[in-house]
Amino acid sequence: MKTTPASIAARLSLIATAGLLGACSSMGPAPMAFSQSSLPDPIKVPPGNRLAWETTGSGEITYECRDKAGMPGQAEWVFVGPKAVLTDRAGKAVGSYYGPPATWEALDGSKLTATQLAVAPAGAGNLPYQLVKANPASGSGALVGVTYIQRVALKGGVAPATECNAAKRGQRETVAYQADYLFWKAL
Repeated sequence: MKTTPASIAARLSLIATAGLLGACSSMGPAPMAFSQSSLPDPIKVPPGNRLAWETTGSGEITYECRDKAGMPGQAEWVFVGPKAVLTDRAGKAVGSYYGPPATWEALDGSKLTATQLAVAPAGAGNLPYQLVKANPASGSGALVGVTYIQRVALKGGVAPATECNAAKRGQRETVAYQADYLFWKAL
C-alpha cells in the first residue's frame, strides 16, 4: 500500500476524531441543571449564583450529653461536630467535611469555612436543610470563589435516641448521616 499525503491526512483525522470521542466519553454525562424549586425558600441560593460543584457527604455527627442551658438538673444531647468524606457523583473521594468550625476541604488543598444563614425542616429523623454563606477560601482549587453552600438530600444525623441524663453527662455518641453539599459561585 502506497502512502500518500491524502492517506496520511485521512489517518490523522481518524485518529484525532477517535481521541476526541474518547476524551468526551471520559468526562461522564453532561451535568443536569439543578433546580431549587423543590427546596424551602429560606435555603434557596440568591440569584446571581451558579452551581459549581456537587458532592455527597457520608459520615457521622458527634453529640455530647450536657446540662440543658437554663434548666438546672436537666440534660440534653448537644451537637459537637461532623466528620464526613465528600465524594463526587461517581463516588470518588474529593474532600472532607469536619468541625467545629464547619470546614469543607477539597483534596486539591482548597479549604473554607462558612456562616449559617438559614435552616428548614428536612423530615423526621434528618438534619435540617441548611444554607451557609462561604467565607473566602484558602489555597487554590475547587473551593476558591464559592459564595454559598446548601445542605440537601439529608439522611439521618439527628441527636441520639438514647436518654441523656445526669448519669450520662459528658458521654459522647456518634450517629450516621448523609447529605448532599452543593457549592455555588457568583456568575
